[in-house]
Amino acid sequence: MTTGAPLPPTRGRSRARTLVPLGLAAWLVLEVWLLTLVADAASAFAVLALLVGAGVLGATVVKRAGRRAFTALTETLQRQRAGGEPTAAEKGSAGNGMLMLGGLLLMLPGLASDVLGLLLLVPPVRTAVARFAERALDRRVGTALRQARIHRPDGKVVPGEVVRDHPGDPAGPRDTRPPLTS
Repeated sequence: MTTGAPLPPTRGRSRARTLVPLGLAAWLVLEVWLLTLVADAASAFAVLALLVGAGVLGATVVKRAGRRAFTALTETLQRQRAGGEPTAAEKGSAGNGMLMLGGLLLMLPGLASDVLGLLLLVPPVRTAVARFAERALDRRVGTALRQARIHRPDGKVVPGEVVRDHPGDPAGPRDTRPPLTS
């Protein structure tokens, strides 16, 4: 059934859908190029030792950060059940996600990802990156929430009201809305 309303204009491919694959390809080329430079300067065994060492360090960092995050979550849940406020240690445990990201970057094979992973292990850098990511996420979510409005095909905003019946009402759900007319 068609209503005769015009279809909304279609948008082209987004910038992120174009740039992300290109960025990943450039990142892979950079990683391979750096590995060949180091292999030429030292040896293939040195590159292998660097990659294995970084992988082990990354796994250790992820394991420790995961344990800290799980411990903080458990303590927070127990404190909430008891009705207490979160402690300063629990509020400061938000850096575990960045630690895990740093460990993951260390586990990925490549020297550029290892450098970024090592940078995320430095507390001031980790804090700055976390603040930047939080602000960027807040901007994106705020923009998305402002755009989440219901529009009719002619562009007008549909006014509405939420009506909730009380669950303990003995009369059952009531339909107080006027009937739809065509």
